[in-house]
Amino acid sequence: MPTETERMLAGEPYDPTDPALVADRERARGLVRRYNATTEAERDHRQTLLDTLFDAGGSEAVVEPPFRCDYGYNVSVATDFFANFGCVFLDVAPIRFGDRCLLGPGVHVYTPTHPIDPDERATGRERGEPVTVGDDVWIGGRAVVTPGVTIGDGAVVAAGSVVTSDVPERVVAGGNPAQVIREIPDEAA
Repeated sequence: MPTETERMLAGEPYDPTDPALVADRERARGLVRRYNATTEAERDHRQTLLDTLFDAGGSEAVVEPPFRCDYGYNVSVATDFFANFGCVFLDVAPIRFGDRCLLGPGVHVYTPTHPIDPDERATGRERGEPVTVGDDVWIGGRAVVTPGVTIGDGAVVAAGSVVTSDVPERVVAGGNPAQVIREIPDEAA
């Protein structure tokens, strides 16, 4: 019989009150609390904390405090990752950022989702859908990325947008829900 953690990681309905998951969240909150208490002069300590918190890429990341996440171990960042002040990653499923991603202040990335049916929702079970952000993506301040979304390479998400469906490569998307506003021309063509 799979554990609740295994169910969560498989994208199946799981019980978030399971003691192992509660302990994992408490661990992450402790690391995040210590991270948020660091100063600019403690760059090495910040990097160590991100290396411990994130699944991959912490040593190459710049994350301005304050920052919040659920587990940390489902977050992966590639090279030259930057997240401005106040970002939140609810990572019950994988959140993957490609190379050279830039996040404005207050960007929220959500992977948990709850049943639509109220009786099923009342059971307290939830599940997660991964979020994937390609290379060279810029997500403007206060944007929200919802569960299951993929944002293509070179895309820009306008500030304040709510991204509820996939964003193609090399476009500017914005609004609520976010829609393609225009394509980004390939300067090499």
